[in-house]
Amino acid sequence: MLTILSPAKKLSNECFAKTQNYTTPTFLNESQELVDILRSKKPLDLQNLMGISEKLSILNWERFQNWKLPVRNDSAKEAIYHFQGDTYAGLNTEDLSNSEITFAQKNTRILSGLYGVLKPLDLILPYRLEMGTKLKNDKGDSLYQFWGDTLSKFITNELKSHSANVLVNCASVEYFKSLNNTSLKVDVITPHFKELKNGNYKIISFFAKKARGMMARFIIKNRIKDPSKILQFDYAGYQFNEQLSSPLNPVFTRAQS
Repeated sequence: MLTILSPAKKLSNECFAKTQNYTTPTFLNESQELVDILRSKKPLDLQNLMGISEKLSILNWERFQNWKLPVRNDSAKEAIYHFQGDTYAGLNTEDLSNSEITFAQKNTRILSGLYGVLKPLDLILPYRLEMGTKLKNDKGDSLYQFWGDTLSKFITNELKSHSANVLVNCASVEYFKSLNNTSLKVDVITPHFKELKNGNYKIISFFAKKARGMMARFIIKNRIKDPSKILQFDYAGYQFNEQLSSPLNPVFTRAQS
């Protein structure tokens, strides 16, 4: 069983390795191809391409200009510690023990527009490149076309060494779309998190993002390898709601005051 997460736009202010156990991303050659395309663009091009501010476009232009392999541990950080934001607030990586990080390294993956698939301890340079970006490349007009079925084949192959051929999808729709093709030959369980307010259950983006991180944390903390065990998730007041659920789409609900 593998749990997949989206990355985050917000990154750590510190850019150096936190541990001595960092690893190397699998798809660095593909990352270099993308950087070569992005490096040729001007800040205004990046601003229009990514829909970001002028300040962010200049920052990311500088990042792409300074990109260099091999990555050094004094200028990069492990993915699980580099990404910040709502999902990673729910994951709360700073509070995970060494043995829990070891479990995550084997059982958690982070999808990335630039890096493809990341293990938690993969060392990455700061970047911004969302999976939905329509970046023209030799394979098409978007990152989805660039990655094609590469990521789904990789995940399918990784799961061959796991006891359960199951993917727990805690990623956003934008990122899961990079896997959602016929080459993904695994069962996919997608947890949903809803808030009860004024008599109705609703998905509220801020809470759902954080809850996806909490679900990943719950799996890591409890070393879960049997997908049925995720139904016991009870962080932050959430409980499994059988009436709203189906086998591949379990729903967890809680009341908002």
